[in-house]
Amino acid sequence: MNGPEHYRKAEQLLAGQPKTAADRERGFVGDEPWEPTETELRRAQIHATLALAAATALNDYEGGMSSPDYNRWMNVASVNAATETAASS
Repeated sequence: MNGPEHYRKAEQLLAGQPKTAADRERGFVGDEPWEPTETELRRAQIHATLALAAATALNDYEGGMSSPDYNRWMNVASVNAATETAASS
């Protein structure tokens, strides 16, 4: 798993699990996802930390991040990426 993948996984864990048809059959209403569990929050923190470590390691003190690496990060961390992710959920 690379840095951008860790970033995306942290976002997914923080978003919570969607309610299923079985949940609705048991009387749980609404389309909002379940709140993340403590375990999911801990896992999200681990993934976020690994994403930060990867981004820090790739960004050298002289030239910054290489173009391919920069583009991967922009694809997951930019405002446009967040909007696209929310729209596809």
